[in-house]
Amino acid sequence: MLVLVAPGQGAQTPGFLTPWLDLPGVEDRLRAWSAAIDLDLVHYGTNADADEIRDTAVAQPLLVAASLVSARQLFATPEDVSRQVGAAAGHSVGELAAAALTGVLSENDALTLVRKRGLAMAEAAAVTETGMAALLGGEQDVVLPHLDKLGLTPANVNGAGQIVAAGTAEQLAALAADKPEGTRRVVPLKVAGAFHTEHMAPAVTVLEEAVGQVTAADPHTRYVSNRDGRVVTDGQDVVRRLVGQVANPVRWDLCMETFKELGVTGIIEVSPGGTLVGIAKRALPGVQTLALKTPDDLDAARTLIAEHSAQAE
Repeated sequence: MLVLVAPGQGAQTPGFLTPWLDLPGVEDRLRAWSAAIDLDLVHYGTNADADEIRDTAVAQPLLVAASLVSARQLFATPEDVSRQVGAAAGHSVGELAAAALTGVLSENDALTLVRKRGLAMAEAAAVTETGMAALLGGEQDVVLPHLDKLGLTPANVNGAGQIVAAGTAEQLAALAADKPEGTRRVVPLKVAGAFHTEHMAPAVTVLEEAVGQVTAADPHTRYVSNRDGRVVTDGQDVVRRLVGQVANPVRWDLCMETFKELGVTGIIEVSPGGTLVGIAKRALPGVQTLALKTPDDLDAARTLIAEHSAQAE
């Protein structure tokens, strides 16, 4: 059973879209989306530096666009996805890509929403100096009370010994000075704010209004939600969850539990892949994984699809 996953913010690197533009139709598609959302995706994916693409308002649309154009090289039609993929999910902003790949949203609506999401979250992040840091190692029942003591939110519970804390700069400094017992490292993340916390409440209000202008369909492929790891079969419920998720923790650990319960045997992470595959290798031993980083990975991805999609229901 094949699972398709889309990465979240922080996966982008300077120039990562450059090799994809050599493929037929990719640049035209990106330029059409760029015009629709008033953001030059080609420039930011090829020539912009790390600071430019760290901007939340840029990073989020860029990541969703990359996920969609890379997935199209493997699955040309929605029927291909529904026939070959057993389930799909995205981490944080990657949920917008997953919603498009499973047919809940059109690609244009997904890009329009993620543009508004990125702008709203960037504005919310500017109110207070906040950020995020990954805790590597440590037991969940030890780490979570420690974060609560410091006033931090476990914004991403990723599984495989990784929890991402979010809060104010002062709270994160206190965490760096006082790690939970058993935690090996605290790594600051290159993001502009405390995403998936109460600091993002203003962005929720913006998105609630924005989703009223899009049409949601029921997913044609299992959609696994960040909220609780559940398979969601109602398109309107998927959209409601996408809105609320902005200010609530990502439970990627529960998503992976669902993959396991569904009988996952192979996982492909669309571009810019790597982060989620790394977590899966630790949390789901025995599952074959592939990170779609460049077009050079497409042949291997097609082989993995052929080997694992026959078990998709």
